[in-house]
Amino acid sequence: MKQTTINAIRVLSAEAIQKANSGHPGLPLGSAPIAYTLFQNFLKFNNQDAKWDDRDRFILSAGHGSMLYYSLLYLYGFGLTKEDLQNFRQLGSKTPGHPEYGHTVGVETTTGPLGQGIANAVGMAVAEAHLAAKFNRVGFPVVDHYTYALCGDGCLEEGISYEACSFAGTHELGKLILFYDDNDITIEGDTDITFKEDIGARFKAQNWQVIKVDLVDSPDNVLLLSNAIRKAQKETKKPSIIICKTKIGYGTPLEGSHKCHGAPLGVENLQKTKEKLCWPDLPAFEVPEEVLRHTALAGKHGARKQRDWNTMFKEYEKRYPELAKEYKAAMKGELPDFTKMEDLFKFEKPMATRQTSAAVLNKIAAVLPSLVGGSADLAPSNLSDMKNTDSIHYGDFTAENKGGRNIHFGIREHAMAAIANGMQLHGGIQAYCATFFIFSDYCKHAMRLSALMNLHVVYILTHDSIGVGEDGPTHEPVEQLIALRSIPNMKVYRPADGKETAAAWISALNGTAPTALVLTRQNLPQYANSGLNALKGGYVLEDCEGTPDVLLIASGSEVEQCVGAKAELAKEGIKARVISMPCFEEYEKQSAEYKESVMPSCVKARVCVEAGSPYSWYKYAGEKGEIIAMSTFGASAPAPLLFKKFGFTVENVVEKAKKSLNK
Repeated sequence: MKQTTINAIRVLSAEAIQKANSGHPGLPLGSAPIAYTLFQNFLKFNNQDAKWDDRDRFILSAGHGSMLYYSLLYLYGFGLTKEDLQNFRQLGSKTPGHPEYGHTVGVETTTGPLGQGIANAVGMAVAEAHLAAKFNRVGFPVVDHYTYALCGDGCLEEGISYEACSFAGTHELGKLILFYDDNDITIEGDTDITFKEDIGARFKAQNWQVIKVDLVDSPDNVLLLSNAIRKAQKETKKPSIIICKTKIGYGTPLEGSHKCHGAPLGVENLQKTKEKLCWPDLPAFEVPEEVLRHTALAGKHGARKQRDWNTMFKEYEKRYPELAKEYKAAMKGELPDFTKMEDLFKFEKPMATRQTSAAVLNKIAAVLPSLVGGSADLAPSNLSDMKNTDSIHYGDFTAENKGGRNIHFGIREHAMAAIANGMQLHGGIQAYCATFFIFSDYCKHAMRLSALMNLHVVYILTHDSIGVGEDGPTHEPVEQLIALRSIPNMKVYRPADGKETAAAWISALNGTAPTALVLTRQNLPQYANSGLNALKGGYVLEDCEGTPDVLLIASGSEVEQCVGAKAELAKEGIKARVISMPCFEEYEKQSAEYKESVMPSCVKARVCVEAGSPYSWYKYAGEKGEIIAMSTFGASAPAPLLFKKFGFTVENVVEKAKKSLNK
């Protein structure tokens, strides 16, 4: 029955791709034995409760092979129907072109951009290891599961996979098992044209256990794979890669050719494939009844596993009530009411917002034990580590101490962001990560996927403008603000002082989307009227009597120039209102009435100020407004000289205000 079930995976995948006239049949046909062996004999899951805490995680990093995944979810009872398979890649279907988290039951993460899934899997393995170290007690393995991922040549060619796998080996994530579908083919042809390294040697050098199986000529692929998986499970000090030699498009007339990588087989070739696989004469999308009875056994076994876990957890609650309470709160994502923590908003002297963020982070960490994160080797500069106190020792997450909450990601920004996504996806952890704002470009694809998946990962991005100073234009963000603001479902906060920074953290943790905290290197003043109003994204920071003549609008460090300009304009009898705009996304959610109260439409004279690209600001400047922003790269010099050179001064704001008034 095992061979018939393997062929069912192959045929269903090929039929769906053929019906859609779109898709990637090569991987499902070649790697079906891997998927079958894992799901039938090893993967711990309950198809009636796909979100069970202690399930094993399976990630299809090679997301273009999505029909493999959907065939498995159908055969193993996760709720997909034949109609869903028939609607592969169609509008509104549960079977989109690449797997989408939150859209299809059983899909653990959104994959497609190659290598992201591997890094997500590393993050899930980090979460499992951390939670196990924190909550497990002798006789009570509350957190005890594996993370499996399936990748292809393309995933391993992408640099993110090297970063992530290096991190995994360094941290000895022994419950991470990666299957490599080694078929030597990519879209352009044989991998020899671009990809010749010894993958086994590469992973061995990264402290992985390397296991090789040849699925091309073996008479019993399932036995070979089962032995390999057992060997991987026994190695607890290293993650394992199982290198599976396969044939792309197995069983088809196009077997071994790049022609079956990303295109349907064609009606004639599909029929020939069925004949070669000795597939019974059945209507399309039908499988023998005994196949469904066979796969149902795996689901029943998983349900028993969950019942056993539930029984164990009840006893755990009796023995360790406080731990059990904390575990359940973490897995549910419960949060304190941070708005009632008055000490979050106490800042008495000028400080950089990276410093105020550090103060807020540490106060939150003390009351939110699920907060776990770190930096890409920049914690001393971006101040993103949780400081040990007399009462709390956070510790570092290391191979020896997986209970530590401070993670050293190394100089691996791309993997760091995707690992944080995996941690957040796993559950039980509120993930954050940090780097310089300029390096958000390295993080961007993972940040985009955070937004796509509604993951409220917190991104701490410091050194936010030309205020970086002497490091020069290579390290001075100009276009990054508009780039992040353009991502749907991404919140970008650029606070002007400590209280706005606290509000930004509160918004980030209480949201359902990722948040970028864009923070200064240089000191900023503290404002009397700032605070929780920043949760609205934009608000009146300083006002005048009656209707203002001009609106001065800014975010972050440039609010200071607007406040100074207001005072200077007042000396000339010009009434100005200062509007702080720390978060465009939150401001746009407010009612029309609120926005009118902040930016009256009758006031046409406006000056928008931000040490970044001007493109965010045209909407708010209007037809008579002026914008002070960066239209070039920065330069290397002390920050005060750069702000003066590029026009971020009180004098220039005053001049632009008068110019706007005279239009």
